[in-house]
Amino acid sequence: MLAVLSDRTYRHLFLAQVVALLGTGLATMALGLLAYDLVEERAGLVLGTIFTIKMVAYVGIAPIASAFADRVPRRAMLVTLDLVRAGVAFALPFVTEIWQVYVLIFLLQSASAAFTPTFQATIPDILPDEARYTRALSLSRLAYDLENILSPALAALLLTVMSYNTLFLGTVVGFSASALLVVSVILPGPKGKEPRGIYDRITRGIRIYLATPRLRGLLALNLAVSSAGAMVLVNSVVLVRGQLGLGNTALAWTMFAFGAGSMISALALPRLLDRFPDRPVMMSGAWMMIAALLGIAGAVWSTGLNWPLLLAVWLLIGVGTSAVVTPSGRLLRRSAHPEDRPAIFAAQFALSHACWLLTYPLSGWLMTAFGTVPALTVLALLSAAGVILSILMWPARTSSEIAHSHRDLPPDHPHLQSHGVRGHSHAIIIDDLHRHWPMRS
Repeated sequence: MLAVLSDRTYRHLFLAQVVALLGTGLATMALGLLAYDLVEERAGLVLGTIFTIKMVAYVGIAPIASAFADRVPRRAMLVTLDLVRAGVAFALPFVTEIWQVYVLIFLLQSASAAFTPTFQATIPDILPDEARYTRALSLSRLAYDLENILSPALAALLLTVMSYNTLFLGTVVGFSASALLVVSVILPGPKGKEPRGIYDRITRGIRIYLATPRLRGLLALNLAVSSAGAMVLVNSVVLVRGQLGLGNTALAWTMFAFGAGSMISALALPRLLDRFPDRPVMMSGAWMMIAALLGIAGAVWSTGLNWPLLLAVWLLIGVGTSAVVTPSGRLLRRSAHPEDRPAIFAAQFALSHACWLLTYPLSGWLMTAFGTVPALTVLALLSAAGVILSILMWPARTSSEIAHSHRDLPPDHPHLQSHGVRGHSHAIIIDDLHRHWPMRS
């Protein structure tokens, strides 16, 4: 897997991702302490609002930013967004009112909503070989999981010798280092084939996404992942601290189990995806999450909750999450032309976070209003509904080449001249010539 780091451009971008993630992790820890300093007993409400602002920015800003991604050199865009994020992080220690925190967080997350899809869309252009790209996806997943483990530990270490406000300076350093690493390489910058209106550019990624069967299936799997993941991320503290009566160390190990499962899966996926198609691997991961949720729901109902069981189930959910999320980049890569990749990655970014925007509050409400077993059961059923929808929208036996015709094109059109004037077959990508997924002609 590490052989892909021999590519200098990818190596620098991967390191940029790692240092930016560490900076983001430090900011997350510092924000909790800042919120408590400002409002004390209402800190939980403030943090909930901050995470809602984050999701709203992700859902709303990513498609708009992608509409202009082909008008600006990618390197300049990524460096500018890193510097914006560094500037916001530098300003956070000086706030005195909660509304100031909300405004700065919206700016920070809006910059991230523009940065992340553009960054993700650049990687397949740098690594066109699918096997190398698959390994890059697994490395990226490992980076996210390691950040979840290392950032709290690093923050705890730093807080022994400095105030929490200094953690924001670590965030500034992380984003600044990311900008330096990006500026040190030359990035490809595909341009749109023809001028388009603003509305067309903003909605293009989502239109391509929703017109492609495998991506509609991916969206349904995003719902399955967010349903299981929300149970872990929202309710772990309630289960560990409230029901089991364990301390913060046990909570940290519980979250580590989830991250460890994801890392195990990410390490195994490159070889697994060399042997099996994406769809069965992703479906198996989703069914694993559902079985884990229903299994622990049954165990809690019959014998009660215990910590070893919780660790094992969270590990399995981590494995399933990575099995679904990691291959998604491969689906996006083969579903768009290079000039449309920023738009399609932005659509995935926005639509997947829309699923989380639904399941985050639902998970918390179910646990608070009805208890553990109903929360686990309802989220498992919602996850299962996502998988069933995915099966229906993304057929298992889909030929890579589909026979179709273009009755709207003149016989001398270059596309017909190259593929066949009447009916012809080729791999379908939604574009200006193929606005809808064709039925067999």
